[in-house]
Amino acid sequence: MTTTLGVVFRPQLPPERLRALARLADDTGIEELWLWEDCFREGGISAAAAALAWTERVRVGVGLLPVPLRNVAITAMEAATLHRLFPGRAVFGLGHGVQDWMGQVGARVASPLTLLREHLLALRALLDGERLTIDGRYVKLRDVGLDWPPEPGLPLFAGATGPRSLRLAGEVADGTVLHAGTAPDGVRQARKLIEEGRVAAGRTDSDGRPHRVVVYLRAATGPHADDRLRAELATEGLAAVPGLGVAGDADTVARAVERLVEAGADTVVLQPTGDEPDPEGFVRFIAEDVRPLVP
Repeated sequence: MTTTLGVVFRPQLPPERLRALARLADDTGIEELWLWEDCFREGGISAAAAALAWTERVRVGVGLLPVPLRNVAITAMEAATLHRLFPGRAVFGLGHGVQDWMGQVGARVASPLTLLREHLLALRALLDGERLTIDGRYVKLRDVGLDWPPEPGLPLFAGATGPRSLRLAGEVADGTVLHAGTAPDGVRQARKLIEEGRVAAGRTDSDGRPHRVVVYLRAATGPHADDRLRAELATEGLAAVPGLGVAGDADTVARAVERLVEAGADTVVLQPTGDEPDPEGFVRFIAEDVRPLVP
């Protein structure tokens, strides 16, 4: 099976940098460009809409949209609009959000897992054209349906880390997004937990919709690559995690991608360090040097 490669437009860059990087990803053959909705930086939907409009081919993923910030009807309206405007090119991942950030804006909930389940199930139904009346713990809708739903069955991804959220992703989502703190052993464990959720929900690959796993991989190349990667891992408290991130030339990065694929990743999204001195050069490096080395 072919491995999908993507790159991240990190929100440490100002929004006005997105156009050039999106077009470069499109022109150089990168399959996916992923955006983040980190508080309090670029908005995920607005950035995705702009990136899709500026490009012709590349798929644009948002990973992740924090569901505590969003009424599910708004999520459905925006997702449906982008799916209809740019068929087959928008990818949406939804997650709990960083709980401290959610607390800052008054959106933190007592049970993030319950909210994510309710949001994903309602969003799936709305995008499939259903009309809903729901009185859940967090999601409450009365006779709500989309006037312009997209084609039914479009995939939804869940961001997950802990065992319960990974099982939930397998149960109710079509794919899972794993953050860059996930080493190959973590991917294997995630696959196991996701499959437990799929089995519990009676979901199998026989329905033609296998569960796809997207993994972010921190990568650095060029001058001082090792130092930049080590510094970022140390800042995030991840320096002691074995097998995390990669620094080096194209062969070294490609081997790190292959280790994640062997562990169960379908898509590997290369994430530059926050202090990457040449974001455009990083995109070219992945497209022109790494991509040919990955099956």
